[in-house]
Amino acid sequence: MKICVFEDEKARDFFPITMTRATYELRTGKTTILEKLVDAFGKHAQICLHTRDYLKEVVKERHPDYLVNELGADDDVLFLNGRWMYRGEKVDLADEYVGMAGDEVVLINVKKETLKKLKGETIDETIKKLKEELGSDKVEAKLAHWPWDLVFENPEMIKYDFQRLGKKGIHGKVYGNLEIVGDKDLVYIAPGAKIYPNVVIDVENGPVMIHEGAKVYSFSFIEGPSSIGEKTYVMMGAKIREGVTAGPVVRMGGEVEESIVHGYSNKYHDGFLGHAYVGEWVNLGALTTNSDLKNDYSEVVVYINGKPVKSGSIKVGSIIGDHTKTSIGTLLNTGTVIGVMCNVLSTDLSPKYIPSFTWYHNGKLSKGAGLRRMLKTAETAMGRRNKKLTEAQRKLFHYLYEMTREEREYYIELFYKKYRRE
Repeated sequence: MKICVFEDEKARDFFPITMTRATYELRTGKTTILEKLVDAFGKHAQICLHTRDYLKEVVKERHPDYLVNELGADDDVLFLNGRWMYRGEKVDLADEYVGMAGDEVVLINVKKETLKKLKGETIDETIKKLKEELGSDKVEAKLAHWPWDLVFENPEMIKYDFQRLGKKGIHGKVYGNLEIVGDKDLVYIAPGAKIYPNVVIDVENGPVMIHEGAKVYSFSFIEGPSSIGEKTYVMMGAKIREGVTAGPVVRMGGEVEESIVHGYSNKYHDGFLGHAYVGEWVNLGALTTNSDLKNDYSEVVVYINGKPVKSGSIKVGSIIGDHTKTSIGTLLNTGTVIGVMCNVLSTDLSPKYIPSFTWYHNGKLSKGAGLRRMLKTAETAMGRRNKKLTEAQRKLFHYLYEMTREEREYYIELFYKKYRRE
């Protein structure tokens, strides 16, 4: 049997985070969506990943043991939507059918004989044909539609991953005075993790996982449910409140609440990050703070691909693409979206939308130093963590730079006219 985890037309609604990764590579809970789906359905199956063509090579690099954009018709296939925030739901895999949540495909279970008859030129075409030809049935499943959906579900996803992974207890090094508030069975400190003196872990509302190689420095507070990833450092005096996923290899300081921070990003210093989704290789300068609540408690509007989207919530923080940097003292407006490889230097409140590959400096938006310099900065940052910018990644950023050129030039002109008037 094959498992095919696929992206659909909603992938763009997670920009800028999904500019550089497939939707199933989004993190929620301890792990990515993909890791949960493979653990549940694909332990003894061949895994096929379907993604946008321009992401194919970087997805292959990250998952060398999986097929990418290759399917064939030589086996039964279970198609799984890469936006499915799977949390142990039971599904029937005895018969051929299309599993639906509302009007959206969650899964398709198909025999190889049917697949041979209905296979299209692409995986997209195949899924469309199967949806039209097979009978459908309702399944209990929750699909993510926007980045903040992943943040809102994160506390429950952390609880699910704690139960799924089945690890608990203190196996790392504790240097005295660790205070655990609540059931000690809801704490997991992995081998190789280090907890320095005078740390408080509160598990009254959910588990806390501190993974291999992580360090939690003195006078820190961690509230569950939270997941501190491999080789992630919680800096001295940090306040990690409920619903936080960080890592691997993240530096986390200040106050963080209900946020997801992908690997190799830094929030080393004081400042507040709340209800935010942060990509990889992001650096938030000292005292960078995001707002996640408006003064009038009204619904937060978020700009996705430059267009306003009602979030349905009064609490939404920042959404920040890979390799973006903020200066010291940056203030991010409620629901601010910052694209890929941006540089934000601001002492005033940021605009709500900063397009990819731009520099924002106190009311002025520009092209900055250009892509070559941005790639050099990325190389330097990655080298500090013993990682290399691969040729596939370099090609991806060149593609994205051209893909976003029209939008970038539009916003630069818009800001120029606004600044000139003022």
